[in-house]
Amino acid sequence: MTPPETTAELLHKLSKELPSKRALLIDRYPNARSSLRIMLASMGVTAVHNAGNSAEVLRQVRAHSFDIILSAYLLEDGRDGQQLLEELRQQHLLRRNTVVFIITGERGYHNVVSIAELAPDDYLIKPFSTEELHARLVRAIYRKRFFAQAYDHLDNGALALALATCERLLGQDSGFLFDALRLKGEILNTLGRHAEAQVVYQQVLAQRVVPWARMGLATAWRGQQQLAEAEALGQALVDDFPEFTAAYDFLAEVREEMGKLAEAQEVLLRAAAISPNNSSRQRMVGDVAARNNDLLTAERAYGKVLERRRGSSLRNIDDYTNLSRVMLDRGHIAGAKQVTDALRRDWRGKREGEFAVLVMESLRASKEEEPVKAREALEKALVLHEALQSEGRMGRLSQKLTLDLAQACLATGNEASARDLLRKLAAENHEDRAMIANIQGIYARAGKDTDGQAMLAEVGREIVELNNRGVLAARSGDVEGSVRLLMAAAERVPNLQFLVNATKAIFTLLEIKGWDPILAKRGLHFLQLAQARDMRNARVISARELYQRVARKYGIAIIPLATAKRLGEKTET
Repeated sequence: MTPPETTAELLHKLSKELPSKRALLIDRYPNARSSLRIMLASMGVTAVHNAGNSAEVLRQVRAHSFDIILSAYLLEDGRDGQQLLEELRQQHLLRRNTVVFIITGERGYHNVVSIAELAPDDYLIKPFSTEELHARLVRAIYRKRFFAQAYDHLDNGALALALATCERLLGQDSGFLFDALRLKGEILNTLGRHAEAQVVYQQVLAQRVVPWARMGLATAWRGQQQLAEAEALGQALVDDFPEFTAAYDFLAEVREEMGKLAEAQEVLLRAAAISPNNSSRQRMVGDVAARNNDLLTAERAYGKVLERRRGSSLRNIDDYTNLSRVMLDRGHIAGAKQVTDALRRDWRGKREGEFAVLVMESLRASKEEEPVKAREALEKALVLHEALQSEGRMGRLSQKLTLDLAQACLATGNEASARDLLRKLAAENHEDRAMIANIQGIYARAGKDTDGQAMLAEVGREIVELNNRGVLAARSGDVEGSVRLLMAAAERVPNLQFLVNATKAIFTLLEIKGWDPILAKRGLHFLQLAQARDMRNARVISARELYQRVARKYGIAIIPLATAKRLGEKTET
């Protein structure tokens, strides 16, 4: 029997594998990338790609699979490498088995901790030697090798299998105890098993006070609706690690969930002051400030977003319409016109851009008390809206623009179209408190509070009735009848609840009756739509776990998570 390899032997073996690795270097300075390339070449790594900005990073990761990514902390557009990597992971463009290093010149303790504790496999503080880089790369690859099976399961969305693998790894004497506990806690929180996650993080904190464990514990408390405890721990994290900006975002979300919108805005503003060029966070500031009716703060935040994103591959139509909308609400008509004109120029030839321009022009004309112009623009927008829907392209636009279209309808007296639009939005987002509040706000601004409340109540009753039919059929033992009813409900109102219920009903039936390719395709369609709406939702994850379990039972190939997400987005649009 061959004795197991020692750690030293394995590290030496992994070092010999470096020439087979593909690397991506991310830095705005060409000289810095050249220096890193020379270091890697001395280790035998010759398949090296370069990226000087975020757009190039996105292009590269879509075209190639990388084993190693070395990224500067500060990027060309004011964002940092951590934010970029989080986006790549959220979009499933980066495998967990990829080694990621953040390179920084920051030696301050808090900055180093916040970088190291979030997502990279390691951080390097300039200056560093080739020998140091080599040693750390090999160690990181060693760690990736240890967790490889768990990471593969996570990349495929198979959380139950990843958790089982993690439990097995915890039984090994590897030197990765806290890494394994961290992974286990994250999986449990993602699965919605927050009480079990709480135990894991408390076990870690009894031995080490580390920010990631405190954040995980706060997330577990939030998941158990212990919001006061989650808020207190989030505040403590912000106080103890002021550069740990993810803690600010978490604290703001908890406070918003508690109804403390002003306090949520305040903590986001503090985070934005630390990282003023983070467009995603500035958008969050704008959204919360707009809900708080702090229009000046919202305008400033949205203005920064448009300034940073305009002309980049990361821009979207919301960057223009958010700013134009809040300017109109402030009575800043001339500024709103300038933003809409920029939207028209920058999105020339794109029908989605043309649609957004028409909606904003109708709103502006109503503000300027030019009803004829407002109606003309609205009529064109409604025609284009119907065309985009029939072509399956409305999904590329945010639902905020549909809210704007409904507001334009109310402003011009087209109450029937407004009701149809808002009723559909309410049904498809009945659990989204922010969306429901926005719908109520549109009716309130039009002086039609009673109409809005009546419509929302009617939608609520319809959703309960549709859901109860399917649930009651299932409880009575009519599984096939329940599937038919829940599929009809999901087709009629494709909200998250109905999509998940239909998915679960279908794959429960398949588990009992046997695999039916046609029915399975319908179930996967509903699952893909649910994932496109909220991939991290615990109910969506539970539905996907059921699909995977049933598929494995019958030996059916499972669609990878990233592929399923893309299919879901395509289907939805």
